[in-house]
Amino acid sequence: MDRILVLVRHGQSEWNLKNLFTGWKDPGLTEKGIAEAKAAGERLKRKGLKFDIAYTSVLTRAQHTLDLMLAELGQTGLKTVKDQALNERDYGDLTGLNKDDARKKWGEEQVLVWRRSYDVPPPGGESLKDTLARALPYYMTHIQPDVLSGKSVLVAAHGNSLRSLIMAIEGLTPAEILKRELETGVPVFYRLKADSRPEKIEILNG
Repeated sequence: MDRILVLVRHGQSEWNLKNLFTGWKDPGLTEKGIAEAKAAGERLKRKGLKFDIAYTSVLTRAQHTLDLMLAELGQTGLKTVKDQALNERDYGDLTGLNKDDARKKWGEEQVLVWRRSYDVPPPGGESLKDTLARALPYYMTHIQPDVLSGKSVLVAAHGNSLRSLIMAIEGLTPAEILKRELETGVPVFYRLKADSRPEKIEILNG
C-alpha cells in the first residue's frame, strides 16, 4: 500500500518580496510565486503522482498555489479541505512590518529570538511551539488518517505550519527544526510506513 504525503509551501507572495512579516494577513502571489507553484505541479506530474484529496489553509496564497499545482496535474476538481489550523504562524505585532524596520525598533537580537526560537512568541503572536499546538492535532485527526488508509494527500500551506508538521513526521527536536528551511514552491515528498514514520523523504527541487 502506498501512503503518500506531499507538503508544499506556497509560492512567493507579495509580502515575501517586500520582506514583510506576513502571518495571517492575506497577500497574493507574485509572478514569481505563480511560476513556482506551476513548477511544483510540473514536478509532481513528472513523478507520476495523482492525489485523492488536498488540504490547505484559509489564506489565498496557499489556496492559489494549490489550484495552480492541481491544474498542472489535471486534477482541478479534486476534493479540497481548507482549515485555519494550517495557517501561517501569527506574527502578532510584527505583522506587516519590514523585517529590517523591526530590527531597528527592537534590536537584531530580539527579532532573531522571535523569529528563530522554538517557544518565544513575538508580542501578541505565536511561537513555532504555538503553531505546532494547533497544526499537529489537525494533522493527526484529519491528514494522517487519510495517508495511512492508503490515500495520496497533497498539502499546500506555509513555512511555519509545515515545519511544525515536518518536526512531528520526522521526529525532529526543537533545535533540529529551527535549522530546517522550506523553500517556496518546493514539494517535500513522503512515503510513510504503517506506523506513520517516513519510509522515504524526497525534496523535489529539480
